[in-house]
Order: sequence, then structure tokens, then C-alpha cells
Amino acid sequence: MTNGLHTTVDGPSDAPVLLLGSSLGTAGAMWEPQVAALTERFRVIRYDHLGHGRSAVPPGPYTIGLLGRAVLRTLDHLDVPRAHYAGLSLGGMVGMWLAAHAPDRVRRLALLCTSASLGPSAQWRERAATVRSAGLPAIADTVVARWFTPGFAAARPDVVATYRAMLTATSSAGYAACCEAIAGMDLRPDLGRIDAPTLVVAGADDPATPVTHAHEIVRRIPTARLTVVEAAAHLATVEQPERVCRLLQDHFDEEAGDR
Repeated sequence: MTNGLHTTVDGPSDAPVLLLGSSLGTAGAMWEPQVAALTERFRVIRYDHLGHGRSAVPPGPYTIGLLGRAVLRTLDHLDVPRAHYAGLSLGGMVGMWLAAHAPDRVRRLALLCTSASLGPSAQWRERAATVRSAGLPAIADTVVARWFTPGFAAARPDVVATYRAMLTATSSAGYAACCEAIAGMDLRPDLGRIDAPTLVVAGADDPATPVTHAHEIVRRIPTARLTVVEAAAHLATVEQPERVCRLLQDHFDEEAGDR
């Protein structure tokens, strides 16, 4: 654990660094389908958000800035001055904050199935209260149903069960505190400051962060371009692993060899 965040590092020590941030309610294992291919060219660092996985669970509520500053401290601890960054959902929100507030630390940016403002705030605070009082099993079925398309869920119940277990293993206090971070988040005014070349990826069937949210991000980030992945809901990295991996490789390989 580095400065409160648990990290997993794979790939050549002298390769460009690619930092991966996960969705709300998951851990770095969410990126397992992409790691083998990405480590052919990158030193891949997966981290668990505060309150998630094996990271620390400081008292809430959290803010996106607090989550982002924890990432910066981890980069400092690992002696990584600059890195590429890919984040899905909450990981993408943290990525936008990093690219806007610490632009010298982010080379290229990939934002997957995410949003710059995900209201209404009252619903997120209500979810946080439910999780604190009844635990994550109380919302697990509803949340996981938004992660995968019905066809994928029917065909791969084993994968759905794995991710449901990942969700329910998350700290209730940490999950609730991150819900409060999303409730208080509006990154839209900051997006125009992002100058890192940015790939925005949306799942065509994502009910959690619909394609319209991706379009808004692309309109506000001058360097951004959008790709919509068909037959994918919120966890596009899991449902369409090869397609997402190719998109990430193509985006970050544009700077291949830059250390």
C-alpha cells in the first residue's frame, strides 16, 4: 500500500507508465482482461480507490479532489513524474480531476463510461445512507444489473457473480463516502482546462453513464474524441474486453517510446 492506496504494478520497469482507475464498487482486478496486452508496452499500475479493495478507508464524506490527491501522492511515492491515465466510471471522474488540476502529471487520458456531473445529488446521498444502514447487498442486484447488458448477463452468469462478489466485498463506509463524492461533483467547469489528448469511450447500452454524458465531455475537452462501443453496458472493459483493449492500445501507442 502506498500512501493509503493499494497498487498492483505489472510490466517492464523502463516502459511508459499507464495508471488505471476502476469503477465505483470494484477494485483494480476489474482491469484484468486488459493487463496482459497492455503490459507488452506499458508499466501498468492499477490502484484501488480510497474506501475500495485493499486501500485505506478514511472517514467520509469524500470529494473527487480528495480521491485525486491520493493518486498524486501515490505517484510521488512510486517516483512517477508523469503517466498515461485510463479510468472507468469513478476512475474516469478522478482522471478528469487529475488532468485539469495536475496537467503536468497526465500525458494522455482515456475516459471510459463516465460522467462529469452525475445527478441528481439527492439520489447519491440516498444510496450512501442505504449502504451505511443496510450494507452493499441491499443495492447489489440493482447496481450489477446496470453493469452488463441482459444478453451478456444471461450468457455469463459466472462473470456477473464474480463482479457482484467484488461489489459486496467493498467497504460499505468507503462506498458510501464515494457516493457522496459523486453527489457533490461537477467537473464541467474544469474540462476546458484539459489539454492531454483524450479518448472518451461510451458503452452503447450503458444506463449508468449514458452516451449523452460522453458527448458532453467531448464537447468540453478541446482534445477529446469519442468512440461508442456496441453491445456494452457500464463495465465495457469486462463485456467487450478485446475491443476496449485495442482502443486503449491505439490511443496510448500514439506516444509509444516516450518515457
